[in-house]
Formats: sequence, C-alpha cells, structure tokens
Amino acid sequence: MAYSAEVIRVAREELEQLRSDYESKQNQRLFAAYAQVPRLKEIDLQLRRTMAAAAQAAFLKGEDGVKAMEQVRDANLSLQKERKALIAANFAPGFLLEGPVCPACGGSGYVGSTMCDCLKTLCRKAQKKALAALTTGNEQFENFNLNYYPQEVDPVFQVSPRKLMEKTLQVCQKYACDFDGKQNLLFVGGTGLGKTFLSACIANVVAEKGYSVAYESAPMLFEKLNKNFFNPDDVSRQNYESLMSSDLLILDDLGTELTNNFTITALYSLLNDRLLSGKSMIISTNLNISEIAKRYSPQIASRLEGCFKPATFLGKDIRVLKNRGM
Repeated sequence: MAYSAEVIRVAREELEQLRSDYESKQNQRLFAAYAQVPRLKEIDLQLRRTMAAAAQAAFLKGEDGVKAMEQVRDANLSLQKERKALIAANFAPGFLLEGPVCPACGGSGYVGSTMCDCLKTLCRKAQKKALAALTTGNEQFENFNLNYYPQEVDPVFQVSPRKLMEKTLQVCQKYACDFDGKQNLLFVGGTGLGKTFLSACIANVVAEKGYSVAYESAPMLFEKLNKNFFNPDDVSRQNYESLMSSDLLILDDLGTELTNNFTITALYSLLNDRLLSGKSMIISTNLNISEIAKRYSPQIASRLEGCFKPATFLGKDIRVLKNRGM
C-alpha cells in the first residue's frame, strides 16, 4: 500500500514525537524509582558493568573464557531477579516502562525495509486527516439522504431518481466494502447530485481499511501534471508518484478544467498508466460518454466505457434544494 511522501512524512514525525514522549516518561519514572528505592540505581549500574564484563570474557579462550562467561551470566541473572523483586514490591504493575515504544521496530517505523504496523497505523491516521481537510467531515454512507431525490419517474431514464440513486448508493457501498485495488467507477450526472459526497464516502472507508487514497479535483490534478511535465522538481515528482502509486485515485469533476492538448494527452496517459498497473480509479463528471469523446478523444471515452463500472446520478441540484430550505 503506497502512501504519498507527505503522508509518510507526517506519520514519521508523529512516530518520532511518540518515541520521544515515551522515552521521556520512561526516564521520569525511572528517576522517581531510583529516588524511592536507591538500590535499583545500584543494580542498573551493575547490570551495565556485567555487559562490559561479558564483552571482555568473549575475548578469553578455552576454559578461562567459559568460566568467565558463566560467572558474568550468573551475576546478571541474579541482579535481574533482585531488580524484578524490588519493582514488584514497591511499584504498581506497569509503572516502569520497559523496552522501546514499539517492540517490533524499536520506534524506527521499519523492520528491515518493511514498514512496521505502528507506522502503518499512523499513515492511515495521517491520510484520513488529509482527506478530512478536503471534505466537510460528514461524508459517511449513513449520512447520504435519499429523500432529496424525487420519486416521480424520469421520462428519459424511465425510472425515478430515488430508485436509481438507491442502486447507485448500493454500488458505492459494495465497492468500498469489497475494495481490492483493481475495480474502477465512473460517476456521471449533473451538478449537485452527490457525486463528490459519495466518492468521499468511499475514500473514507477505503482509507480506514489501510489503502492509500489520492483525492484530486480535475483542475488541481492537471495543474500538478502540468508542473511535473514542464517544471519538474522534488515536490512535483513526489506529487506525481503519489498519484500513480496510490491504491485508489479519485478524480473529481472531470470536465471543469481548462481543456487543451496537454490536458487530453495527460488524461490519456494517466488512464493508460493506472489501468496497465491495475490501480483503481473513481472519476466523476457532468459529461456523458459522447460528450467525453467529443471533448477529449474517442480513445479516452472507450477506456472509460470499457474499463469503468458506470454509476448514474439523477435528480435535482441538492445544493439548491438545501438553500431553499427543502
């Protein structure tokens, strides 16, 4: 699961702060224990000396070396036993924090070259916070109100908007629940019908599962692609890499950007690269397939029609209805 460089940076900073706070608390409690039971300080000093003695004994050969190591071991075990008894007799269980903040990685965030679970958890937290900054925080499936959609049958679609949106909601919920990083969705419908809301609902569920999510509006996405192509630097390269490597890329409001030859080429390349790598996408747009073919290219329209599961949005602009107090 490939998190963006920014998400990993934020997560690592939090892990470092947690490690620092943990070690500070360790020291405070240890000093308090030394003050209450001075013998503990003496034991810890002697234990450090046994470690040095063990290093020296390792250089001795033959029977002398074996005896020296046995003596050091016995002394170390005896001191540990005494230390444990003193702690049990004088302090509540868990008072002295033993070991590193994370036993698996020691607080580094990695076990070898593999990201530790502790850092993965912080990455999920950082990603959810980044997504929350792009939304209202209300984007949960249970908050999607079908009452805004009329029950009267639409003469063009021959179905009521509410019935259609019930099906669309089910498609989105199933997609989020069964997300495997391979399926794509295409949201098609007019302005203010809930495309952005439901894509954010999916993003929140997928992020909670531990997958990486990149969420971009079309104008912002093409601005980033333009910068990476014409004026590349470390930040623009990292932005591009996070878009390409994320488990789910959500492209919101396709068709609201300034469309030119670069935009068309960039969109084609983005679609092609994501599809070839088996990475999931959700694209929302006010355009139908015919309009997409005309505005961009038949090749782009073909990929969207052939590789994306369609989800139609129908009804009246919810923003207008809310503004009217409906």
